[in-house]
Order: sequence, then C-alpha cells, then structure tokens
Amino acid sequence: MKLPELKIGNLVAKIPIIQGGMAIRISTAPLAAAVGEAGGIGLIAASGMSFDELRKEIRLARSLTSTGIIGINAMVAAREFAGLVKTAIEEGIDLVVAGAGFSRDMFGLGKESGTPIVPIVSSAKLAKISESLGASAVIVEGKEAGGHLGTDQPLHSLLPSIKNAVKIPVIGAGGIISGQDIVDTLRLGADGVQMGTRFAASKESNAAPALKEFYLKAKHEDIVLINSPVGLPGRALKNPFAEKIIGSTAPVPESCDGCLKHCARNFCIIKALIRAQQGDVETGLVFTGEYIHKIDEILPVKEIFNRLLAEVEVIN
Repeated sequence: MKLPELKIGNLVAKIPIIQGGMAIRISTAPLAAAVGEAGGIGLIAASGMSFDELRKEIRLARSLTSTGIIGINAMVAAREFAGLVKTAIEEGIDLVVAGAGFSRDMFGLGKESGTPIVPIVSSAKLAKISESLGASAVIVEGKEAGGHLGTDQPLHSLLPSIKNAVKIPVIGAGGIISGQDIVDTLRLGADGVQMGTRFAASKESNAAPALKEFYLKAKHEDIVLINSPVGLPGRALKNPFAEKIIGSTAPVPESCDGCLKHCARNFCIIKALIRAQQGDVETGLVFTGEYIHKIDEILPVKEIFNRLLAEVEVIN
C-alpha cells in the first residue's frame, strides 16, 4: 500500500504521520525536527514550558530542519494555554494541536494568524463544533492512547462516525505502533495518524535513558488508569507512584504553582511528569499508550519511519 499525503490547511506532509506531543519535555525540538525531516509532522509539547523556553525550542527545531513541518501540542487545561499558543504563533509555528480540554478562543487566534488549529476530540459532536469554529482538522483519540483520555471507547468505534460528521481531515490516534496499525486506521476513514508512544521510545525523544529502559521492560499487564488532577483519567505504567495515586496515598502538594486552570490537588502532576522525564521511574508518573509492550527497541526516528513504510508497503 502507498500512503497518501496529509493536508491540513496549506500544509502538506508527505507521510501522514503526526508525532504526539508528550509532556513534560518528552517531545522537544530534536524529536519534532526529526519527525518533520522524515516527512511527517513533529510536535513540541508546550505544556509545562515557560514562554521563553518554548520560543527557544521552536527556534531550535527550525534550525534542525529546513523543510519539516513543526507544530506544538498544548493542554487546554493548562493555565498558560492561551499564552503558549500566542507565543508559538508569534514564532511562526506551523500548526497548533490542543488536547486535555476544549477552548473556543484558540480558533480566533488561528484565524487572525492563519495558523491551523487542530483539536483532539473523542465525539462527533465536538468534531462538528470544532469544524464550525474553524478547525483545520481534528485528531480522534481512542481509549488506547497514553496520557489524558477523553473517552472509554476504542478508536475503531469512534473514527467512522466522526469522519462522516465533518469535511475537514480526520487523524486517528491511540494505540498505533506498527505499519499494520496505520493501514487499519486509514481504512477506517482516517486521513492520517498520530503516534505518541512509538516516538517516546526513540533516540531523539528527550526521555532520560532510565525512562526509555522502563518503556522497554513494560508488559501489557503493567498498564493502569489513574485519576489526574486535570479531571480526566490518564493511562500510565504501573510503578510505586502510580499505585499511590490509585490508592489515594500520593503526597498532596504542600505548595502550588497554579499551573492548571482547575486542579483536584490529589498530587502534583507537573512535578510527577518531570521526575519521570528525568529518569525517576519510582516516584515519577509515566504516561504511556496501551500497546507499549509491542516496542522492543529504542530506534532513531529515521529508522522508525523506514520500518513503518516497509511494513505498509507489503500490505495489499
């Protein structure tokens, strides 16, 4: 099978793969640039970054690829969401992907600058609202995804109805690891796919070596759901900290930086994600997709693309 190009607004990705924006600081400039350079769409995870840090990351990504498409992913639940989007647009970002909530205001920012806005949705209703407000595409995320989840329904049951509800491009996300997964998702009607976990376990991922090794050791039975302070369930790998969250014994923050618009304060998610990114797999929160156990090698992005394309090519 030959993969189609992915068109979002005036952007054209030669390979219809968007790399998921994984915070905190898993998806930074080197990963986003490598994916863009390979022909996909690379995303910098903006949540948890200062405006200055985001500017530096965008500029670094631009210096690492001359033609690659670079976007950001930001959590709507973050207090600085609007500021992050404005900062990225000022830096000439190619597109904005937004998840963990929904914001009507972001579409106005996109219209003013001509920047494609791509919300992550889990229902036909929200996809139609997004289209009416000016979304350039939507990402449909099933329950198989890592991190914050907006549904308990699998991707294959969500995507067809959402594709039929809108005329803008629809990108499938959640549990996509292999070339066969890509083909299956396109055959459901998707115009492209988003892959997060496969790129978290790449050479260019900013995850610490200890975290990448933790990914490789993961088994299917190690996957758990936790209650995030954001107000959504989250898919993570079981470790002592995740077990404390599930048992409601995780340490409550003594002080609060106010990083979220609304926070349940059952634990500090920003600090927990930072600990994991830095390699603390005991007291950090390790977000992951449902099929991480299928990944057994940490590969360069270019090799991941080569293998995916080779797998797709032999499928009739």
